[in-house]
Amino acid sequence: MAKYTGAKCRLCRREGCKLFLKGDKCYKTSCPFEKRPVAPGQHGAGRHKVSEYGQQLREKQKTKRIYGVLEKQFREYFETADRMKGITGENMLSLLERRLDNVVYRLGLAPSRTTARQLVTHAHFTVNGKNVDIASYQINVGDVIAVKETKTDNKYFEAFKQAEKTTNVPKWLEFNAEKLEGKVIALPKRDDIDSQIAEQMIVELYSK
Repeated sequence: MAKYTGAKCRLCRREGCKLFLKGDKCYKTSCPFEKRPVAPGQHGAGRHKVSEYGQQLREKQKTKRIYGVLEKQFREYFETADRMKGITGENMLSLLERRLDNVVYRLGLAPSRTTARQLVTHAHFTVNGKNVDIASYQINVGDVIAVKETKTDNKYFEAFKQAEKTTNVPKWLEFNAEKLEGKVIALPKRDDIDSQIAEQMIVELYSK
């Protein structure tokens, strides 16, 4: 499967904001975006007038990069959201939030979505007691996401339990740190999604 293999901090610089792709490093002063918050390239620091289409395109690219989704899959999320009842943009964000890798990240079991995806694809988690290693797997209300019993003594999860981190779990999720287990208690609403995304601009772009 195709994936982006370049420098992740370069993506933050291109979008002009932190996408929090590198976990804890994004919160430190050593973050490359803090040192050079301009677009990469020879003319990155220049002044550029961005058209309406350009703004919509950048919003789409930013959202894709936040969730680690490529164009074809992102378009499928939009088309699925467009067929659902309700507001298309909010439906699309809800689908993205309910990806298994994102839920693992939201539960605080990974410092970034990239790490969460790696943990999922290496079969570290179960959903309702069944092994799931598909990062894009859609989580629904009532689903229980847990670290596989054979993986709980893994060095990563042992360190996680000893760290005693305070995780700000969104209100549509519940998390039991002792069991390394989370549950979806509601569908995510727009207010539950803290990413600074102007989803209506993406809808307008795809509707042209």
